[in-house]
Amino acid sequence: MKTPFTPEDSFLNGSQSQIPSTQNYGMWPWLMGAMLVAILGVSALGVMNGRTSIEPYVPYILVTFASIGLVAVLGLGTGFLRVHNDDVQSHGRGQYGQKTVYLEGVVDDVPDPTVVLDEQGRVLYANKAYQMLCGNTSETLLPNVATLLSITPAAAEIFARLQRAVDTKRAAREEIVFPVDAASGIQAKLAYRVQAIPLSQEREPAVSVWMVQDITREKQRDEGIFEELRSAIDTIDHAPIGFFSSDARGKVTFANATLVQWLGLDFVKVFSGEYKTRDMLAGDGATLLLSMSPKTGDAIGQCETIDLDMMTASGERIPVRLLHSVTAAADGSAAGSRTVVINRRAGADVVDDARSAELRFARFFHNAPIAVATLDDTGHIARHNAAYARLASTLGNGVQNQKLWLLVQEKDRLALQALVQKLRRGEVHDEPLELGLAGNGDRHARFFLAPVSDDGAAGEAVIVYIIETTEQKALELQFAQSQKMQAIGQLAGGIAHDFNNVLTAIIGFSDLLLSHHRPTDPAFQDIMNIKQNANRAAGLVRQLLAFSRKQTLRPEMLNLSDVLSDLKVMLARLLGEKVAFKLLHGRDLWTSLADTGQFEQVVINLAVNARDAMPEGGKLTIRTANVPAREVEHLQHRGMPLADYVLVEITDSGTGIEPEIIDKIFEPFFSTKEVGKGTGLGLSTVYGIVKQTGGFIYCESELGVGTTFKIYLPRHIPVAKPEPTAEEIAAKALLAATPARDLTGQGKILLVEDEDPVRAFAERALASRGYTVFAASNAAEAIAFMEENLADIELIVSDVVMPEMDGPTLLKELKKLKPEVRVIFMSGYAEEAFRKSLDPNVVFSFLPKPFSLKQLAETVKTVMEGG
Repeated sequence: MKTPFTPEDSFLNGSQSQIPSTQNYGMWPWLMGAMLVAILGVSALGVMNGRTSIEPYVPYILVTFASIGLVAVLGLGTGFLRVHNDDVQSHGRGQYGQKTVYLEGVVDDVPDPTVVLDEQGRVLYANKAYQMLCGNTSETLLPNVATLLSITPAAAEIFARLQRAVDTKRAAREEIVFPVDAASGIQAKLAYRVQAIPLSQEREPAVSVWMVQDITREKQRDEGIFEELRSAIDTIDHAPIGFFSSDARGKVTFANATLVQWLGLDFVKVFSGEYKTRDMLAGDGATLLLSMSPKTGDAIGQCETIDLDMMTASGERIPVRLLHSVTAAADGSAAGSRTVVINRRAGADVVDDARSAELRFARFFHNAPIAVATLDDTGHIARHNAAYARLASTLGNGVQNQKLWLLVQEKDRLALQALVQKLRRGEVHDEPLELGLAGNGDRHARFFLAPVSDDGAAGEAVIVYIIETTEQKALELQFAQSQKMQAIGQLAGGIAHDFNNVLTAIIGFSDLLLSHHRPTDPAFQDIMNIKQNANRAAGLVRQLLAFSRKQTLRPEMLNLSDVLSDLKVMLARLLGEKVAFKLLHGRDLWTSLADTGQFEQVVINLAVNARDAMPEGGKLTIRTANVPAREVEHLQHRGMPLADYVLVEITDSGTGIEPEIIDKIFEPFFSTKEVGKGTGLGLSTVYGIVKQTGGFIYCESELGVGTTFKIYLPRHIPVAKPEPTAEEIAAKALLAATPARDLTGQGKILLVEDEDPVRAFAERALASRGYTVFAASNAAEAIAFMEENLADIELIVSDVVMPEMDGPTLLKELKKLKPEVRVIFMSGYAEEAFRKSLDPNVVFSFLPKPFSLKQLAETVKTVMEGG
């Protein structure tokens, strides 16, 4: 049905333009009418002339049809006539056929104003509601929705968006609000929701359905609700009490203005969810709130009353009372909480003395640094403070309806239960219990329990105080281990020192014998075997010294990746074909200060141990990386200070190490290998070298999975050194080209050595090289000799460790007699072990034991020549 639109009757009283009515007629009715008139005219003409045949008039008919066709073409060209489906507005007929007829029924059933538009925005059909919206039901052409409602620039933009959506075959919906505007004739605030739906047409032009819904009352209702909500929020915001809500993880989701003002919080951060309950509650108050569970049964809706302290942004504590309620999720777990805050600060609330005392006690109870809880007659937790809640939460246990003994390991639960029963019977027990806390067994606590004698504490039978001693236990174990390792190190160092004296004599006398035997002599090979085995024993002694950290190191600046690259071929041969070896270099690795030979020994020892742990083959990976100080804090390695380190990680896929012995692997003579295999000094040597270098070594192992050794060496930042001069380069080249030195010499030497074999060897060795040697068995003899022969002695060769007076003390006394005298110290310990007891300005040379005849002669020759 076509319903005309008259702007005068529209609810908008707008000035919408309408399409001329002539454009509503098609061409075909005109043609059909002209043809009918022509036929009737010709027939009438024949009757009037008394002729029954129309054959003579055929030319006239054809001329008439041709004229009509010409008129139609001219009409189409000028736009006066249009070919379109003008019956659609009438009854949905024309080229849209039955589809549009069906669409009419659908549109008519829609209660909201609805109109069907073609692809050019022309109205094809409109229901009654849309006609009423237009304000007229005459036969004039109806406007589309855009023409009807686009009376403001904002509305025009909205309809442009809707049209773009329709053009791209998308449904869209927009809301238009018309404020009161006298100029446009709108007397009241109006709101409409416009929805545009494109209909898919496979072979026909596109059609879209536009619906207009009046939502003025809905908007008015929403505005009313919003105003009521705003008023309610304003009331809560400025109430004389604080209020906040949080989720199950403790993130604050809302806080009223009163609480924000009390605590000096940032409004923006509050509403963006940047605060957590731990930011507002002092101590473990946040843990206490998070430990509470939703109420069930008849207790639903009840609040917990908690007295504790809140923390302002400036660090000030405010005593408060919290009315705390936890909401439940569908599965019964905590979904969030709502908390009312009552300020108990002086002047904020007036209470009597008894009430003040109660509040102070509650605050002290919850702010106590140790865990406190009371047990009822069944052993369940009746009340607890914040510290107890924190302890229980770190153990992965809840607090509500929990029994005390669930906090401890299973092996300790019977003892704790027995003590609780004893106290419930009124018996006295003053001694604390040292128990392991539940979990991995690395945490410990001291439990103090006492019966509750206050009759007013209904349902509370026992009070318990818990002090965690995990850190104390760890320090005790660490101290005991360090004491043990120090004692073993001292023992190993003492043994090594004594062995070095013995080996010095064996090697020395072997050299004296070899100097009197030719290689063709039968005894020459036997003497060589003696010397070779003595040198092998010296290697074992060096391992003991490495563990005791008293060996001589020659540190230099190293790039560990370069050192490992040089070792790669050797390691591959040591590991064999069954072990897959991979070396992963860290990027831009820092430098370290270490002895190259000793570090190589560390890597080789660990690689050999890894090979032995993989008898059937496996995989060994060595990785290097930088470890900045910020990452060290998260490593949780005990005793390792925060600093920059270079990491060398050696990982194998072997059998692993039993947890029971992993703490003993670095002890000397302790071996995980079979009897007769290994000396038990490999890992102790590694430990000593790493510690003497200033680094740290840790072991992680799992049976059947493998073992990882992590070595952390301190980062060394080199100091720029000046380039060598031309003279220094030339002197170095000359020294390299110098032939073998003549080790004979002249001069008077005082030899001080308490070990007779070493003294005898050194005396004969130096005498055989042309020196005059005076021997003393201790420091007292040396001083006495020097007082009598002060001018004759040019060099003193002295042992370091001697009875009554050691070498450094002897040197101080001799320097008083003759300050310019030269000194060579001999020792089985490292030079650093005694240098700290000397004046930094004192100049001396050092000869480590065991030494050969050639090493002794070279050192003495160099010093005598002033080197």
